[in-house]
Amino acid sequence: MDAGEYSVHDEEPETPPILVVDDNHDNAEIIRQYLENRGYSVCVAHGGDEALTLFERVHPTLVLLDVMMPDRDGWEVCRLMKQHPVLGKTVRVIMVTALDAWEDKREALQLGADDYVEKPFDLPTLARIVQRNLDRGRVAP
Repeated sequence: MDAGEYSVHDEEPETPPILVVDDNHDNAEIIRQYLENRGYSVCVAHGGDEALTLFERVHPTLVLLDVMMPDRDGWEVCRLMKQHPVLGKTVRVIMVTALDAWEDKREALQLGADDYVEKPFDLPTLARIVQRNLDRGRVAP
């Protein structure tokens, strides 16, 4: 789904929007379909620059963010999202990556990521992590 394919409805969606960021179109589409079939509102970006544009427009509550992308990598995108003067205080960022070294996890947390999911993952586990983070975001000050 391109940035222009996300529609904003007149009424508030039942679930907060989730932004899926992955330069692999197949991965992004599989995640989008799986989460939408479970009632989540999802938009997709295929690169860091597109993700930052959608972040400003859609105001997602949760971002599933790939790390290794050709333009801006996920580390930089996470840092910029978390430093946003308004949205950065409430958005939860889950890094979704094939990087599995302890140093990568530490880097993610230092940049402000709220969770870390290693690829490959199974979709039911990802859905549980998404819901857990949405629940935590609702009770956060």
